[in-house]
Amino acid sequence: MQLKHSIVAAAVITAAVPAGLLSAGAGASIAHTAVDPVAVAAKARTVAVRKTSLGKILVAGSNGRTLYIFDQDGTNKSNCTGQCAQIWPPLPVSGRPSAGPGVKASKLGEIRRGHGHQVTYAGHPLYEFDSDSAPGQANGEGDNDFYVVSASGHAIK
Repeated sequence: MQLKHSIVAAAVITAAVPAGLLSAGAGASIAHTAVDPVAVAAKARTVAVRKTSLGKILVAGSNGRTLYIFDQDGTNKSNCTGQCAQIWPPLPVSGRPSAGPGVKASKLGEIRRGHGHQVTYAGHPLYEFDSDSAPGQANGEGDNDFYVVSASGHAIK
């Protein structure tokens, strides 16, 4: 299963990267970001709409990667932490997220998360998937209660 592979890879990376970075003299702040994906310095993010075989979906405007919502999240509250956040990195933001073509600016927001902020759309925290490697891929659709999010802000199931 692809998910098991991702969990093992994330565990190996989480265990190995901080030790390697620290031994190279990189310092504790870099090691911390390997554990807390939202702590990475983020610029203002643009969320855009892309037409795919699933319909019009939200993507990260800077890289075109598909965005997902998690069914177990609450309104403006993320329940994806630890190992989950390694596989499903939260979409970080510093400053107000901006609306690209097809996105309603009034639905964009952000929540405080750890040492940073995460972009939300229609109250849903947004995530990328570590196994999506190209713009528009949706390899995580329906995996562990994560779903691609439509331009209207609903899960595509």
